[in-house]
Amino acid sequence: MDLNSSSSFLLFILMLVLVFGSMNASSIGINYGQIANNLPTPDDVVPLVRSIGATKVKLYDADPRVLKAFANTGVEIMVGLGNEFMSKMRDTKQAQIWISSNLQPYLPHTNITCIFVGNEVLTFNDTDLTSSLLPAMQSVHSALQNLGLDKQVTVTTTHSLAVLQTSYPPSAGAFRPDLTPCLTPILSFQAKTGSPFLINAYPYFAYKANPKQVSLDYVLFQPNQGIVDSSTNLHYDNMLFAQIDAVYSALGSLGYGKLPVHISETGWPSKGDNDEAGATIDNAKRYNGNLIKLVAQGNRKGTPMRPNSDLNIYVFALFNENMKPGPTSERNYGLFKPDGSPAYALGLPSSTSGAIGNSSGGGATINTGTPPLPTSSSSGYLNISSATSPEKCLSFGPYLSLLVPLLMELVMLKF
Repeated sequence: MDLNSSSSFLLFILMLVLVFGSMNASSIGINYGQIANNLPTPDDVVPLVRSIGATKVKLYDADPRVLKAFANTGVEIMVGLGNEFMSKMRDTKQAQIWISSNLQPYLPHTNITCIFVGNEVLTFNDTDLTSSLLPAMQSVHSALQNLGLDKQVTVTTTHSLAVLQTSYPPSAGAFRPDLTPCLTPILSFQAKTGSPFLINAYPYFAYKANPKQVSLDYVLFQPNQGIVDSSTNLHYDNMLFAQIDAVYSALGSLGYGKLPVHISETGWPSKGDNDEAGATIDNAKRYNGNLIKLVAQGNRKGTPMRPNSDLNIYVFALFNENMKPGPTSERNYGLFKPDGSPAYALGLPSSTSGAIGNSSGGGATINTGTPPLPTSSSSGYLNISSATSPEKCLSFGPYLSLLVPLLMELVMLKF
């Protein structure tokens, strides 16, 4: 192959990668918590993440075993700085020490893209935590700038849906007035730094609170009549998308409607106490299975209010975690049991739910030992209740960051 034809071929391949990689930028992520004493090793977790088609993983700490396990996988990693770090992280020097010790050694091989500082801080009703949140976020961002990592790693925080005063109809979404003075400067910081607004949204809680009035099909992404927002005439056939648009409306009312909204937690428990309506295997299977298929298959892009916005949703959670306090449901949100077997069949296409194997293609050996809990596990995380051929092409997503620079370099060398 001569120089010109070789260069043309490489350019063609590059175009294919870019085209197929941009066909659907929506993505499914998974929350990987470790409040348990019987989980598999992080090395054995990687094939489980791949088996459900997840391209992003959200951690509640910076467990070095996990960061090392996901090296060279292309999976995007979001790392949490727990509420117990808020006061300390107000000091940029301390933030820089933490990043240098806990994140920098794993870059760039581990694709760490975001740090969320604090978990649902504004609804903890803790004035010290609340007053520390924005300074800690600013400090962590400054530390990233000092280390030259701010273009790769963004800084945000997660919020409970309880930050909303109004969520229905979606067009009337509004934040709690008492939280607005805290939220506005945080939103200004995020708009300047380009980080997403993270919200934990659980339609399960709405159903649990009022099972006689809330349609189960509506919250489980099953066929249903849905609802129409009388102010916009937009039709909603599932509650999660209505909740997302309520958040967009709330952001818009404060002048930050362009901030991207990501769902940092959503899920459905497969087991609960007698007073936890709807916490069953069948409902968990429908909620999580329908949601993952909806996003991964690209059948739908965006919400009714934001049809052209990508869906970025992190399912909660990877495992049933046996040491979480609270009602039975808290220990039964996992897609997988601790031995690595599915908690229930999600009914996903074989391209996203095939046999579990490790990175070398062999079967995963699940270690059911009892590794110690990471010392940095966030106390704020302990309790929640406060394919077709195009699909195969989408599997390039996690590797685009590796393929594109390589192909560009090859093209430049040929020219």
